[in-house]
Amino acid sequence: MATYLYRLGRYCYRRRRAVLAVWIAVLITVGGAAGAFAGKTSDEFKVPGTEAQATLDRIKDTFPQQAHGSAQVVFAAGPGGITAPEAARAVSEAVGRIAATPGVAAAPDPYATHAVSPDGSVAIGLVSFDRVLGDITDQQRDAVRAAAEPARAAGLTVAFGGDAYNRMAQVDGGEAVGLAVAGVVLVVTLGSLVAAGLPLLTALVGIGVAMAGLLALSGPFEIITTAPVLALMVGLAVGIDYALFILSRHRRHLAEGLEPGEAAARANATAGSAVVFAGLTVVVALAGLAVADVPFLTVMGLAASGAVVVAVLVAITLLPALLGFAGRAVDRLPVRRRAPRAATGRTTLGERWATFVVRRPLAVLLAGLTALIALAVPAASLSLGLPGGGSQATGTDARKAYDLIGDSFGPGFNAPLVVVVDAGGAARPEQAVQGVAEKLSGLPGVQTLLPPALDAPSRTALLTVIPHTGPDHAGTRTLVTEIRDQRDALQSATGARIAVTGTTAANIDVSAKLGDALPPFVAVIVGIAVVLLALAFRSVLVPLKAVAGFLLSITASLGAVVAVYQWGWLDGVIDVPRVGPVVSFVPILLIGVLFGLAMDYELFLVSGMKEHHVHGMAPRDAVVAGVKNGARVVTAAALIMVSVFGSFVFGHDPIVQPIGFALAVGVLVDAFVVRMALVPAAMALFGGAAWWFPKRLEKVVPRVDMEGEQLMARLAEQARQEPARAAEPERV
Repeated sequence: MATYLYRLGRYCYRRRRAVLAVWIAVLITVGGAAGAFAGKTSDEFKVPGTEAQATLDRIKDTFPQQAHGSAQVVFAAGPGGITAPEAARAVSEAVGRIAATPGVAAAPDPYATHAVSPDGSVAIGLVSFDRVLGDITDQQRDAVRAAAEPARAAGLTVAFGGDAYNRMAQVDGGEAVGLAVAGVVLVVTLGSLVAAGLPLLTALVGIGVAMAGLLALSGPFEIITTAPVLALMVGLAVGIDYALFILSRHRRHLAEGLEPGEAAARANATAGSAVVFAGLTVVVALAGLAVADVPFLTVMGLAASGAVVVAVLVAITLLPALLGFAGRAVDRLPVRRRAPRAATGRTTLGERWATFVVRRPLAVLLAGLTALIALAVPAASLSLGLPGGGSQATGTDARKAYDLIGDSFGPGFNAPLVVVVDAGGAARPEQAVQGVAEKLSGLPGVQTLLPPALDAPSRTALLTVIPHTGPDHAGTRTLVTEIRDQRDALQSATGARIAVTGTTAANIDVSAKLGDALPPFVAVIVGIAVVLLALAFRSVLVPLKAVAGFLLSITASLGAVVAVYQWGWLDGVIDVPRVGPVVSFVPILLIGVLFGLAMDYELFLVSGMKEHHVHGMAPRDAVVAGVKNGARVVTAAALIMVSVFGSFVFGHDPIVQPIGFALAVGVLVDAFVVRMALVPAAMALFGGAAWWFPKRLEKVVPRVDMEGEQLMARLAEQARQEPARAAEPERV
């Protein structure tokens, strides 16, 4: 691999104008495609095959309102105020105007449906649209809001909630802060404005191409709203880091006296090999999200992996071309002037740290393990759920509606369950439906049942069950299980079959499916890690050690997520919209993304150790040398990733915020505790055994040459032959 990347780097350096022109053309072409074909993204987290989704698909023709988008309009006044004649007229007028709004299928009067709180302070109007949630436009939402003006004019509080107004995954510009912090880290690390600008420039080109391509695909394909956000988050972070890895090696070669073109080619060969392998692990891990068999999660993984592929291609082609334009001026516009540490005789901080670790490897290993295990303890209490109105930021319309309903009617009114009663096998459908209703109303978790809606031709009815508990409560999940457990007994007693659906049940089913998918997904990821790292390092212990460190990082990160988002720690520091279950796909997404990112640091640090060991250094000296050369870059790369991911924590999106927090903590823990402490400690304890590889496997496993050993030998041979060729004419 190193040889091919060497040739590619040299070619891109020499043909820099052509390479730059190609990337500009790609950016313009993909951007034009995005403008021509971009469609809408979806807020629906649908999972085919679950009972709730299968039931909804089965009844969508009989009860189309169940498949269409819906909303709640909440009218509030003081106790008894909503039933006053003037308030009632204003509410009825507003509901009438909403019902007449284009795109609205129905909006019954809350007084006719008895949707008024016991104290007369709140009334709920249910709004049914004539299309699915993804087809509801912002103009329609705004028109429905405007139709409620008579109620506002009468002094009533009006808030809109429900699926149509629970907007998710909205990027609020926080990533610009992360980009600015990344720029500062690059300037401090590289000491030059020109050098610091190159990774930012290449990352922006890469993320521009990736995001435009994703938007172009959103027309013909359904893309979940969180997919572009995840692609932006991951693509930006790895794009900067990959360029930083190669650029740092290039500057090191320049300092060794190589010509700029040769320095760029060799950097592309060695650091570029680590980048390609690291990118491959990220891509495989993200694409592996398809193992969960959850369509929206698969889309998110493929979107982010596409961004990583572009980042790798930019790093190994566009960056060498830009280095060709910079030449020796890559260090121009310095921000600090100081003599190199080698000239002053001082050792680097990374070297001093590595020396400390290899002298006390067991103590460092035990201290690091103790800290990670303590941080991971809360992960044992992990509870999963999907965000809803209660997860929205305080002060938003959807959150106001959610809180008003919960406070006035009870938390269960925010978690209605829809029980579909198929009375086709019953002699008397009405009596069968009534028998099911009486049985369900006696369950301990049920607060009340709304009057059933019966479709006579299909002999099917809908029963809306209101639990005592809210959508995030364990009691609601228990109630769904209890209702489903009653199906055989109810069919024997009434002849009717039942199934549970609705938004609350669907969210519970999705969370359960994602929880069940975690073990096989982890197994797949671990298997991939072992194979790829064994291929890269031709070692048995290095892959096993890397996997163990990755699992520690994951559990520690999940522990931090549980402590903050489920237990409410740091609520005053981080604006957590609502303390409750962790978003159900955060753990599996964290595993996929963090696995690849953790392997970045593993490959960069350990490849440096092996490179020195291959060239004759003793095992412990190679560990010190590897950390010495890589510590500064890995530290900068980790800080950049933490700043990019952390910038999303200060937004208000209930999905993006915990994902950003989990990834920021995961990278912080993995880079500074696992890779910079536990890895060198373990490598020091392993000694020469770290590089043992069975002879049988030596013969069948292809040699990747990630450290450039074969390349360096070939270059040395060429250097020896050139003087001989030059001397031949003189001898003749």
